[in-house]
Amino acid sequence: MHIHLDSSLTTIIPEFKIGIIHYTKITAGESPQMILGRTRLYQESLYFDLQDAPVTERAGVSEWRDVWKKLGASPSRYRHSTEAMLRRIAKGDYLQPVNSVVDLNNFFSLQYEIPVGSYDVAKLDGAITVALGTKETGYDALNGRFTTLDAIAYAKDATGAFGSPYVDSARTAVNEHATDVLQIFYLRPSMSTEEADKLLTAAGHMFTQINGGEYEKTVLDADHASTTV
Repeated sequence: MHIHLDSSLTTIIPEFKIGIIHYTKITAGESPQMILGRTRLYQESLYFDLQDAPVTERAGVSEWRDVWKKLGASPSRYRHSTEAMLRRIAKGDYLQPVNSVVDLNNFFSLQYEIPVGSYDVAKLDGAITVALGTKETGYDALNGRFTTLDAIAYAKDATGAFGSPYVDSARTAVNEHATDVLQIFYLRPSMSTEEADKLLTAAGHMFTQINGGEYEKTVLDADHASTTV
């Protein structure tokens, strides 16, 4: 599977980078109680933290709001997925379990304060590019609405757009039958490649501890814009 980070993003933000993890031979299902309990406790801790300081003051949220502005989108109108989750938690509306892939995906997003997307490779079509969206870019999203991704980073395959740090498409959603998963981490531009690699290693290790299987990882940026996994 070939993946490319398009210059439409790195020209505007030279430090723009993404993390890629490709998991194979996994077994998805209900999250074990250990993950459910850990995620619940983490959300409860976040809830109390967020009563004292606004969501937008958190480092990852603030940096990604700045990315939104630089790319030309409104961070107040189109909140990236991590900010949207944190705002829910601040109201006591905790995330509910879905499956062992989605639950870990959300946990990583909250823990690292960056948008993370997981996609069923069996539903992907050909090479993948992460680029800057236009008024013509969009898809039927997981929230049940058609979503336009103008001035928002997004991922596409030969069929069309399927993911973004805003909200993902329904087409490539991961269910309990998935055995091959692609995970895209929309990393903080301020993060070094070495820090990003450590983050991906920690995430990949935890993911395979829960779901089994194997993983390959890489960081894509302006200097290393393509990979095959």
